[in-house]
Amino acid sequence: MIKKILIAFAIILLVIQFIRPERNIAAAPSRDNIATHYATPDNVKNILERSCNDCHSNTTKYPWYASIQPLGWWLADHVNEGKSELNFDAFMTYKPKKARHKMEEVNEMVKEGEMPLSSYTIVHRDAKLTQEDKLIIADWAVATMKAIEAEHKLEPEAEKH
Repeated sequence: MIKKILIAFAIILLVIQFIRPERNIAAAPSRDNIATHYATPDNVKNILERSCNDCHSNTTKYPWYASIQPLGWWLADHVNEGKSELNFDAFMTYKPKKARHKMEEVNEMVKEGEMPLSSYTIVHRDAKLTQEDKLIIADWAVATMKAIEAEHKLEPEAEKH
């Protein structure tokens, strides 16, 4: 009986390897990327690339185990959820108040150590933010918030530090 269960389990594992989620890999750079409109210095771009873009852009660098199901499904769900919260490649499609709010959230979540997720940094150790990285991203987020407010004549939100 146990042998039949193990064989059935092995067959199921083999079959699900052929059911692969769509990969999050853009064909070309996005014209709606935040850096196309708002100042994004190279040091900020480097931090975003290293620590944020796998889940918050249209291009994910997949680890080897992303080809193994059901891990690939879990990763795809994780990436899709991250992009639904904030997608730097679709940032210019956001309405001004939403864009400002997203930058406010970036500031808060980075300062509070909520991003990048610890489940991500366990595997991607280089994605872990240093204190200096956190300050760079937080300052950039606040500056971008202010630029959005100025450009769209929004009432400034109270800064949370």
